[in-house]
Amino acid sequence: MTEGGSAGLKNLDTMCINTIRTLAMDAIQKANSGHPGAPMGLAPAAYVLWTQYLKHNPANPQWVNRDRFVLSGGHASMLLYSLLHLTGYDLSLDDLKNFRQWGSKTPGHPEYRHTPGVETTTGPLGQGFANAVGMAMAERHLAACFNRPDTAIIDHYTYAMCGDGDLMEGLSSEAASLAGHLGLARLIVMYDDNGISIEGSTDIAFTEDVQKRFDAFHWHVQTIEDGNDLKAIAAALDAARQEKQRPSLIMLKTQIAYGSPNKAGTADAHGAPLGKEEVCLTKKCLGCPEDAEFCISDGVQARFRLALERGGDAEAAWQGLMDAYRSRHSDLAETLQRALDGRLAEDWDANVPTFKPSDGPVATRAASGTVLNALAAKIDTLVGGSADLAPSNKTYLNEAAEFQKNSYEGRNIRFGVREHAMAAIMSGMALHGGVKPYGGTFLVFADYMRPSIRLAALMGLPVIYVFTHDSIAVGEDGPTHQPVEHLASLRAIPGLTVIRPADATETADAWRVAVTTTDHPVALALTRQKLAVLDRDTLSPEDSLGKGAYVLADGDGQPDIILIASGSEVHLVMAARERLAEKGVKARVVSMPSWELFEAMPASYRETVLPTDIKTRLAVEMGLPMGWERYVGDAGAIIGMNGFGASAPGPVVQEKFGFTVEHVVRRALEILKPQA
Repeated sequence: MTEGGSAGLKNLDTMCINTIRTLAMDAIQKANSGHPGAPMGLAPAAYVLWTQYLKHNPANPQWVNRDRFVLSGGHASMLLYSLLHLTGYDLSLDDLKNFRQWGSKTPGHPEYRHTPGVETTTGPLGQGFANAVGMAMAERHLAACFNRPDTAIIDHYTYAMCGDGDLMEGLSSEAASLAGHLGLARLIVMYDDNGISIEGSTDIAFTEDVQKRFDAFHWHVQTIEDGNDLKAIAAALDAARQEKQRPSLIMLKTQIAYGSPNKAGTADAHGAPLGKEEVCLTKKCLGCPEDAEFCISDGVQARFRLALERGGDAEAAWQGLMDAYRSRHSDLAETLQRALDGRLAEDWDANVPTFKPSDGPVATRAASGTVLNALAAKIDTLVGGSADLAPSNKTYLNEAAEFQKNSYEGRNIRFGVREHAMAAIMSGMALHGGVKPYGGTFLVFADYMRPSIRLAALMGLPVIYVFTHDSIAVGEDGPTHQPVEHLASLRAIPGLTVIRPADATETADAWRVAVTTTDHPVALALTRQKLAVLDRDTLSPEDSLGKGAYVLADGDGQPDIILIASGSEVHLVMAARERLAEKGVKARVVSMPSWELFEAMPASYRETVLPTDIKTRLAVEMGLPMGWERYVGDAGAIIGMNGFGASAPGPVVQEKFGFTVEHVVRRALEILKPQA
C-alpha cells in the first residue's frame, strides 16, 4: 500500500471512530438524557472489534454460530446502538434519534428481544459480565457434544465490554473466578479502565490491582496503555484469540468522553449530556462537521456496511458446513437442531415415576431429584447444578459427567458458593441457546440471586431455579436459614412462575411445567421434611398442579369454608378438614401451588375452585401473609409468619408459630362464628 493509501485508510478509521462518538453525543443530547462518556472512550476498541474480529451477520441476528457481544456496562447503550445501526442491523437513524423515548427501539439500557442484535439486557452492573460467562459455557458445552474431528459446527467467541463499575460488583468476581477455574478460553473481556465513576475518580473507592486479581483468577491479562491505539487493540485481540487455556481480560486505558475539551476525563461526562455548546466544541476538536447532527459520511457507511457482506459470506460458509455435517452425522444434526429450537423429544417424560401413598413419605426435594434424573435421561439439554448444595438440593445428574475444564461435555455444573453468579450464568446459557439450565440453592438464598432472577423474568428466559428448605420447618438451622418473606418476594417479580408443590406427585407435575415453559423462568420451592404422598384416587386428571390451584378434597353440597394452602401446609389443612367434619363443618381444601399458573386460568375455572359466593376462607402458609388477601377476601383470614423463625427442631418451630391442626381448626371456627 502506498503512503498516501495508508494515510487515507488511517483517516477513514478515524472518521469511523469519530462517527460512533458523534452519534452517541447527538442522540444523548437530543434525548437530554444518557451516558456519553463511555461510548466516546470505547469507540476505538469497539470499532476494531466490530469491523475486524466480530463474526456476525446483521441480516440475521439469530445466526447460531455468531460471536456473542455483551455490553456489560449497559449505560453505554449508545455505543451499541451506533454499532448496530452502522453495521446494518434493523435499527434506523430515526431509531437513534428516538433514543430513550416512549416506544423506541433504543431504550436507555439495552433490552433483549427489544432491539435487533442485543444479546442480553444489561444495566445493573456485573450482570452482563456473568451472562457472558454463561454464554461461553454454553458454547463450550455444545462444541464438546456436537463438534467432530471433521467438522467444528459450534465455533465462536463471546466478547464483552465492561467498566470499573462492573468490576466493583461482587457478581463479576464470582463469575470471573468460575470462568478462570473452567478455563473458558473463548471468553474475551475488554475492560474500559477509564478511572472514572459517577462520584468522581475511582481511586476514592477502587484502588485494587485488577491485573493481579485476574491473574489470581487464572485469566490471561493484557494492558493497553492507549485506548486509541488501533494496532495495539488488534494485537491484544489476536493474542486473546490464540490463548487456549484461559479466558482473557484486555485492560484498556481510555479517557472518558475522549475529544471533549472541557469534560474529557471528568465525572461530569459519565451520566449527563455534554450540552449543545460542548457537543459542537467536541466535534470541532474531532474534526467533524460542527453543525451537522447524526452525520454519517458515505465512506464511513460503506466501511461499516461491509459487515453485511462478510456476515452473509460467513453464515453461508457455515451453512455449507452444516449441510455436510448433516449428511455425515444425521442423528447428531437432528439432536443439535432440536436443542437449538428448544424442542423436546416426543417421549420426554416417559421415565417420570408415578408416586403413590404406599410409597411412604418423601421430601419434595428428594422427589425433585428423582424426577430431574428421570427427565435428564430423555432431555439431554438439561444442564445445571447447585451453589455447593447439590447433596441437599438433589440437583446432581447421576448418569452425567461433570462440566469441568477440558471436559465441557459434562452436564453437572459445580457453581461453588456463588448464588448470584449462578443465576446470571444460567441466564447467559439460556440466552446462548441449545441448553435448558437449572440451578439450586436454599430458598433463603434467593435473596442473593434476586437481581439475576429479575432480569431473567424481564428477558423471558426459560431457566429453572430449584429452591429447597422452603420454610421454617428447616428447624435447627434457625432464622438465618428459614425463609419467611421469600415466597412473597419471588411472587412479586412479574413474569416469574413460582411453584410450591405439596407432595411428590405435585413435584413431578411442577417439573413438567418447568421443562415445557419456553418464555419465562420458573422457581420451584421444595421441602426439606418428608411429606406423605396424597391420595388422588377420587380426583380427575384435570385436577392437577398445571392449573395452579385445584380442589383436592370436598364434601357433599356447598362447603362452609374453603381451606387454601401450598406446599407442606396442604397436609396440615387436610388434617384440619377432618377435625372440622367431626364438628359438623364442611370444608373444601384447595391446593394452590402456584398463584401465577392459577391466574393464567380462565375466570370460569377459577370460579369453580374459589366460588365467589363462598366468602369464608382460610389460607395457611409458613411465610409472609402478604398477597393472600386476594384469595381470602375481607371475610377470610390467613395463618402465616409475621416475623422471623427460631432455632429448634422443625416440628417444635411449627408448633410454636401456630402451624398445628388445632390452631387451623380454631381459626376456622372463629371466622365461621360471625356467620352462625
